[in-house]
Amino acid sequence: MPPRLPPDRPMPIGFAATCLRASLYILLIAGIVQGVYYEALYLPETRFSERGFTELAQSALLALATLLLLYVRVGLRELPQVSLLLLAFVASSLVREQDVHLDTYVFDGAWQLLVALIILPSLYGVIRRRREFAAQFAGYANSLSFGLFAAGFLTTYVFSRLYGRSEMWQAILREDYARTFKDAAEEVVELFGYALILIAMIELALLARRWALARRTA
Repeated sequence: MPPRLPPDRPMPIGFAATCLRASLYILLIAGIVQGVYYEALYLPETRFSERGFTELAQSALLALATLLLLYVRVGLRELPQVSLLLLAFVASSLVREQDVHLDTYVFDGAWQLLVALIILPSLYGVIRRRREFAAQFAGYANSLSFGLFAAGFLTTYVFSRLYGRSEMWQAILREDYARTFKDAAEEVVELFGYALILIAMIELALLARRWALARRTA
C-alpha cells in the first residue's frame, strides 16, 4: 500500500469558522484561569495538589487530546505515523500526570513502566516507517496545529520547568518564600501548555477531517 500523504490542495478554512474557533479557544482559556482562581479562593486544602482543580484539569486536557488523536489515527486514518508519535507523547504525558496515584495504589515505578510500554513500541513503529513519517511530517509541519503543539510543548516541558524552580522563587520572594508560590507558578503554566496542546489536537482533527473530505471529492 502506498504511503498515505496529505492531499496537495486541502479544503480551506472559512473566516467565520476561524472566528468561531478563536472565540471558543478564548472561552476555554478563560474558563481554565477562572477555575484556578476558584481553586485558590475556595479550596485551600487541596489547591495545586493532586486532588486540586489544576492537576485534575491537566489530566482532563490530556485525556481529551488523546481521544482526538485516536480519532485522527483510527477514525480518519490520516497521518498514521505522525499521529502515532503524537499519541505516544500525549498518552505518556497523561500517564505521567497520574504518577502519585500509580505509585501509591499500583506499585512504585508503575508510571515509568507504562510510559515505556507506550513509547518504545511507538518509536519502533515510526522508525520502521521513517520515510513515510518524514513525508507526512512535511505536510503537518506547515499547519497551525504543529505551531500550537510546539508552543504547548515549549510552555509545558521547558518554560514551566525553569519558571517553577524553587531557587528562582526563593530568590524572588526571599524571606516571604512559601512553596505554594512555586507550585502555583509551575502548575498553572503547565496547565496552559496542556491547553495549547489540546487546541493543537483539535486543529489537527479538523485538518485531518478536511483532508479526508478532500480525498473523497478528488
